[in-house]
Amino acid sequence: MAPETPPDVFAEIFRLLTPERVLDDARATGRGVRVCILDTGIDQAVVTRRCEERGQPLRSPIQGGVFISATGPPLPYAGKASAPHGTTVADIVLTLAPEVELWSADVFGPRGLCDVETLLHALRWAVEQWRCKIVNLSLGIPESRLTPLPRRLQLLRAIEEAYSRDVLVVAAAHNDHPLTRSYPAVFAPPLLSVDKRLFGDALRFAYAPRHQVEFQAHARGYVGPFRDEAATSWAAPHLTGIAARILSLRPDMKPFELKTVLYWLSRHFEPTS
Repeated sequence: MAPETPPDVFAEIFRLLTPERVLDDARATGRGVRVCILDTGIDQAVVTRRCEERGQPLRSPIQGGVFISATGPPLPYAGKASAPHGTTVADIVLTLAPEVELWSADVFGPRGLCDVETLLHALRWAVEQWRCKIVNLSLGIPESRLTPLPRRLQLLRAIEEAYSRDVLVVAAAHNDHPLTRSYPAVFAPPLLSVDKRLFGDALRFAYAPRHQVEFQAHARGYVGPFRDEAATSWAAPHLTGIAARILSLRPDMKPFELKTVLYWLSRHFEPTS
């Protein structure tokens, strides 16, 4: 008689890790998780109104700053945005994780432009000064702006520094991925890279590695002039919100642990288009 095959102990363990047990837990609200939106700034009045419409008042005032150079402290955040993009991103995060502590890093400012050095400065400031646990980057830098190679390495080093401090960086792929590559999304695995896809449920996502971009998340927003256009800019904050929900259940989770949990949760979702 042939010996019985022993059960897969890991399969038994991870079978308990389901979206219903994790993402739908009443405590999975993002409470205590600091999230930085590194973008065009956030219009606090719009976000406050949206939270009230959902019956989930903004838990704490948005904090942050406006970065206009690669050195020194940012200008004070006055509750305004240089463009609506960052407001749409913030609204998505708060829709999924209504109790996060939100920080706005406006890297475009009054000029409406962002250079690599200012972005690097803002990222380090969010990690070191604001002590954010998640940084959402719904923007990308084309390879042509990261030449010569040392500039690319500077960006990679900043991402690795965040990772070493247990900060999860979520970065949107280029909307034409994989035809067009953009940074820092292609720096996975130190960060969480996200492509766009339309799901019937905002909490659904997929692990679908493709050309150095690993995950796909829902790609539509809920407020702003471009909310209905499927974009990686809206996919990234969906995954940021999901990650914040998980972190509110276990705040000391490290980025690689969080990515593993996301991978296993994604296995429970059937592919959708």
